[in-house]
Amino acid sequence: MFIDPGRLEIRLREEFDGTMGQSRVVVRQAVDLADSNQYEGDVGVTLTNDIVIDELSDAPDGTPPERWNWWIGSLEVAYGGYGRFGIRKYRK
Repeated sequence: MFIDPGRLEIRLREEFDGTMGQSRVVVRQAVDLADSNQYEGDVGVTLTNDIVIDELSDAPDGTPPERWNWWIGSLEVAYGGYGRFGIRKYRK
């Protein structure tokens, strides 16, 4: 796996602020997405911490989950099948 959950959680808070709960839910979804191999199959590259941070950096301002959902929405429009990786609720 090329997602380092501990490091990704730290980077999310460094880059986008947010709460511990917000960063943790994004990490969980990123790990699930990486484990599914769907991103790699569609895009042709392995999902990494750097890719997650880069993609979330392109999103409009917002919390880590808001940025994540924006990116997942983009993937859903482009490829389909990404809705299950969206964030609906989390502990603050």
